[in-house]
Amino acid sequence: MQTLTTYLPKTKTQAFFPNGKDVYLIGRDQYRELIWLEAAEWSCGWYWSFGNVEVYTNQANPIFAKDITSHSHWKGFLNKEDSDGKYLHHINQVLKETVLSESESWKLSDLMQSFYTLQECAEVTGRGGSHLTTTDNPEAIKDKDMAERINKVLLPALFQEVYKILTPTTKGE
Repeated sequence: MQTLTTYLPKTKTQAFFPNGKDVYLIGRDQYRELIWLEAAEWSCGWYWSFGNVEVYTNQANPIFAKDITSHSHWKGFLNKEDSDGKYLHHINQVLKETVLSESESWKLSDLMQSFYTLQECAEVTGRGGSHLTTTDNPEAIKDKDMAERINKVLLPALFQEVYKILTPTTKGE
């Protein structure tokens, strides 16, 4: 397991002036690029876009960035083995520098995994299945009320917990 010796200051800013979106610094990768997590966004009127991890053309000041140089997803970083065969459970095991303490990194990983699980549950209950094939009775698992509760109550509350971890405090954390 990687031991981190360098912590970066927590930073919340926006990307792309003048109509930017909130972004939160996560850390710096092995290529010395600053890695940012975009805030959640309700997309296309039916799902939450969240977990987007970006590197911007202006890494230190994404508000002045003209484009994204690297786009990936949170789940692409974790829940896999590294080159040494060690399983990666949280972001501090992936990045060379981070804004998170070890306990914050574990909590954030749990929240992010919960996001992906709830997102999938909302999709399945909203549609009445996974739609890999046609089913005889999709109404058996269709529950629009559950999907709406997940999308309007549970996920927004989860996002707030993520933002609490990533937002700088007045103590300079």
